[in-house]
Amino acid sequence: MKNVVILGGGYGGVNITQNLIEQDLPEDVQITVIDRNPYHSIKTEFYTIAAGTSADKNVRMDFPEHDKVRYIYAEVAEVDTENRQIVFQHRHKPEVYDYLVISLGCEDNYHGVDGAAEYTESIQTFHGARRAGMAIGNLNAYGKATIVGAGLSGIEVAAEIRESRPDLNIRLLDRGTSVLKAFDSKIQNYVEDWFMKNDVEVLHEANVEYVEKDGVCNNGICYVNDVTIWTAGVRPNYIVRDLPYKKDEQDKVVINDFYQVPDDKHVYVVGDCASSEHSPSAQLARQQGEQIAEVLYAVLKDEKPKKPGKLKLKGTLGALGSSEGFGEMMSQSVVGYIPRLAKSGVLWLNKRH
Repeated sequence: MKNVVILGGGYGGVNITQNLIEQDLPEDVQITVIDRNPYHSIKTEFYTIAAGTSADKNVRMDFPEHDKVRYIYAEVAEVDTENRQIVFQHRHKPEVYDYLVISLGCEDNYHGVDGAAEYTESIQTFHGARRAGMAIGNLNAYGKATIVGAGLSGIEVAAEIRESRPDLNIRLLDRGTSVLKAFDSKIQNYVEDWFMKNDVEVLHEANVEYVEKDGVCNNGICYVNDVTIWTAGVRPNYIVRDLPYKKDEQDKVVINDFYQVPDDKHVYVVGDCASSEHSPSAQLARQQGEQIAEVLYAVLKDEKPKKPGKLKLKGTLGALGSSEGFGEMMSQSVVGYIPRLAKSGVLWLNKRH
């Protein structure tokens, strides 16, 4: 029996699983999905958990069921590439694989800032988002919340908390001269104006020197603070960073045109863990997942796989609370209600799929 192990039930892992079981897989193939949670987490909506505007059940989905798919819910300790097995933290028996798909996602990158790991909240995992939501929800009136990082995640978190808790003092620390540096000036200006109108303080050219339990020190000034949420960059999961494979400057695994590790072609890498010309996103992981499923299906049938085509990403959408948003649609920058509605529509379609 050939065991295809999919390590991580995120966007890439789930899409690979779904696309494989829709094919006529050979009788001697089994798929094993390993994840710490017994459900697929909709990570793009974790900011709503942190702000307390959505229930847990709204940002998780059941894994696909099929007689060729089995699930292991456990914490992974390491990937033993020499013996082709997954070692668990609290299981005695490792899981041996014939083919491995690494879809472990990312974790916060603290950039060596003292105290950041100890004293900030995270939205990179379901557990972290829940904890952040508890911290924000438990604040007294006029409490102080600081979000470090003004990329897409930081913007959505700050805006959602403002809508959820209009009584709080919210500060956003932005390393650049404008929020959302990856977007054009129309979107940047719109978001800046939204924050100004909604009384969210934005500090540009921030340089967080260290974080304490009750404060954030930025450019020599220490701000007293109740809750700090870190959204200032990500890096591949630590298990991936420890793998004996060639990495790029961002610690992502270098892959060939078929998403395989060049020196170990039984191993495939997807999403935040794979070196790519594109920025990490759920959309990227999904499209890569579809292509990996096609490659794997051919390999499992002992056929030569076709080289995957060039990815065609459809743009990015972001939310400013429940009624406004921003994004790039059909190569156009759009702001206001339409992109917010589109973002909700994409979420609905993904759940239906």
